Amino acid sequence: MKNIDLGLKASSDEQQIADRLKYHPNVFEFYTSETDFSRDGLKKLAYAIDQVKDFGVKQVILHHPMRYQEYFTELLTPEDKLPQLYRFIEQSSLDLLQLGFDKDVQVLIHGSYSRQTNEFLALYPNLSAAEEYVYQRLDHFQELGKEHVMFENSISPIFYYGDAKIDDYILAKNYRLAFDTSHCFIKWQGDNEKLVAALTHLRKNVVHYHLVDSLGATHDSLEVGKGKIDWQRVLPLLNENATNIFEIVLKDQNDAIEQVNSYKYLQNLKGE
Repeated sequence: MKNIDLGLKASSDEQQIADRLKYHPNVFEFYTSETDFSRDGLKKLAYAIDQVKDFGVKQVILHHPMRYQEYFTELLTPEDKLPQLYRFIEQSSLDLLQLGFDKDVQVLIHGSYSRQTNEFLALYPNLSAAEEYVYQRLDHFQELGKEHVMFENSISPIFYYGDAKIDDYILAKNYRLAFDTSHCFIKWQGDNEKLVAALTHLRKNVVHYHLVDSLGATHDSLEVGKGKIDWQRVLPLLNENATNIFEIVLKDQNDAIEQVNSYKYLQNLKGE
């Protein structure tokens, strides 16, 4: 059974980093935002990576920014219709991948989001054309990032886990995968059987987990143990070589207690 990492998430904000490091995590994930991709923002992010690694954290992940202005950073974005958004997605990904190689850290890119997906899908003749375009983008970043890039599942109609045919296609692509447990659970309306099947099917390609609970209806990002995911069944199915963090909604961004409580819950469940 996988050893559960004390994996914490923060921005490059000094107060957030200090809070996370006091718990001595062994995995650290930075969530980034549009402001991180100015010249000064990238310098600050690079410094924060060094700070965390100097503290002794060996596994660091950089989460691609979720938003640019009023848009989510959908890989569906067509260059000809939304050139500014497209350029931000491309350049921010290149910036993170450069940091990935320079600092020997990992970069996480979302295959899709959900809140604006239908707006982007309307820019394509059909779902198949949209899917084909997204896989072309994923192939592009896979080629650039190699062992430094991974792709996370959505709850949208694009790039989700749990459909056996789609999972087979993803495996055939040999993508390095980030598996968000709550996203899969919500996609299938709280079906633990679907979650268990997807975890089993994709296990060998998963390099990183977001261990997050949910009631299975909305994107609630609950503390582990406070939702309906059957963690007793999930734990034995995790790839032993993968890292993990707890991507939980915090009451206070400067206090990671809900993330730490999630770690303690799984440790207790394992009897450790």
